[in-house]
Order: sequence, then C-alpha cells, then structure tokens
Amino acid sequence: QVQLVESGGGLVQAGGSLRLSCAASGSTFSRYAMGWFRQAPGKEREFVATINWSGGGTYYADSVKARFAVSRDNAKSTVYLQMNSLKSEDTAVYYCAARAARFSSGRMLDYDYWGQGTQVTVSS
Repeated sequence: QVQLVESGGGLVQAGGSLRLSCAASGSTFSRYAMGWFRQAPGKEREFVATINWSGGGTYYADSVKARFAVSRDNAKSTVYLQMNSLKSEDTAVYYCAARAARFSSGRMLDYDYWGQGTQVTVSS
C-alpha cells in the first residue's frame, strides 16, 4: 500500500509558476514509477507527466512539454511537478499516482495508487 499526499497548489496568474509536491508513504518509494494527471471541470482526467523509478526517464503530454518538469527525490519519497509559463487552460485538480513498476506510463489504468489531488487555478 502506498499513501500519496499532494501539496503546492493554489491560485497563480497566467505566466507564473508553481511547484507541486507529492509525498509518498507506506512502501519503498523507489519501487514505483510516478505520474501526474489532471482533471479540469467538465473534462476527463488526463495525463500530464511521468517519471521512472530512478528519475532517469521522463515523458510529458504535448500540452505541457517544455513548460513542466517532473522530478523525484527517492530519499525523501517525494515527486515534484515544476510548472512554468502557466496558462488558464492548465487550471485543474492535479493528481499524483504511483505505479507498481519501475518504468513509467502515460495510461491511467497502469497506476495503482492515487492521491486526493490539489487544485491549481490560473487566472488570465
């Protein structure tokens, strides 16, 4: 079992930055690939970014590529999402997820544990 708690969301102006954190507990963090997903009002949850167990492999949705960066600190059992050049369309609840495998995936069905989410609101 893995428990995930996101933090760092909030209200930011367009063009600004936020860093989300997701703290994991309950199991050996380095056994898991991690992902970030988001869900905007009235829309389905969508993939944002993923990182493999070591942090050496990352993959992004086209909509956030070159603006967002995912990283992890296995010693702290934490994964991060640095979000820069934020746009109004980035407004959503952001979720982190853990996959019981070392290699990352962009598919929600591949993830076994989910956090409760943190709200990100970008004002234009």
